[in-house]
Amino acid sequence: MKRNTLFALIALGLGGVGVAHAQDYSSWYLAPRIGVVVPDKDRTTDTSLFGGIGAGVWVNPNFAVDFEYGINNADFKSSSPREGHQWESVQLDVAGRWFFGEFGSGWRPYVMGGLGAVRHKAYSGFLLHDGAYGLSGGYASGGGWDPMATLGVGVQYAMNDRLAFRGEIAGRYDKDNNSLNSTLSDHYGFARHSSGFTDAMLTIGLTYSFGGHAEAVETKRTETTTTPPPPAREEPAPTKVTIDLRGVEFKFDHPRVGEKLVPSLKAPTAASVQILDEAIDTLKRNPSIHVEVDGHTDSKGTDAYNQRLSERRAKGVYDYLTGHGVDASRLDGPKGFGESAPIDTNDTAEGRQRNRRTELKVEN
Repeated sequence: MKRNTLFALIALGLGGVGVAHAQDYSSWYLAPRIGVVVPDKDRTTDTSLFGGIGAGVWVNPNFAVDFEYGINNADFKSSSPREGHQWESVQLDVAGRWFFGEFGSGWRPYVMGGLGAVRHKAYSGFLLHDGAYGLSGGYASGGGWDPMATLGVGVQYAMNDRLAFRGEIAGRYDKDNNSLNSTLSDHYGFARHSSGFTDAMLTIGLTYSFGGHAEAVETKRTETTTTPPPPAREEPAPTKVTIDLRGVEFKFDHPRVGEKLVPSLKAPTAASVQILDEAIDTLKRNPSIHVEVDGHTDSKGTDAYNQRLSERRAKGVYDYLTGHGVDASRLDGPKGFGESAPIDTNDTAEGRQRNRRTELKVEN
């Protein structure tokens, strides 16, 4: 594959992204990237451009696996018997990346490691300096597949629910015994390099997620029921007020740390805000009642992750209530229960959606 064709493909991958639904961590993604390969000092090639694309999947909120393709076409140095021509390196590998921080948050550093193979081939023809060996064009003999391994660090920044920027620095050990092969070694009298090379790779790119489902909080619309007063000369029974919320939905993995409630609500936001305002009106018309603000999730994700997510959701509703005139002394919480209190099965999409909820529990 010629270099121009590859980088046209990478440009399309980096630029051709659109608007889609929110992801969850079980979604898969495409990861185009570009960068440079700085060769091992013992190679006979120059620094070259690198382009690649991967398809990845989140195994859990902190670990992702990418199946990657990459290519760099390096020019031979003037000191090389293949001066003036290029050395194509096609990389196929599987890489794992462990991310620190919470899924969906802004900047997340990570470490990575990968295993795979690199196919090496000289092309466009080459001639030895004295014309003793060479081709007039096309691919040269002496190439082949060699095992490789990568190890590196990087950082990923979530720009929105689908799109993230990724920057990475890695070392690629390449068991390449074809760059300085036996034919050239025998002809020129230098030692064949069979121990492999370690190249530096610096890349930037994007990840664009597909699939998954929008995580929503199922809640119930505000309802107020009042029991009739008892007969005369008896003590009046207390007014019983039930406040349920239904229709207040969150974007997946929102609110994020430090994020207010309204930006984190799923569209149509106006309808969700109206439901919250109805709850506030009910509380103001019944000043004697106290409620507990509880957040819940489904069983997707780790226990610790879901606990933090449920706490953020409960706090978002709590802050909205207090910010609109409900005295904090009337609210207990906010409390997060993670996935510990389901109201439906977690084995179906419908059941999981019912379990993703925020509740205002009236306290007696």
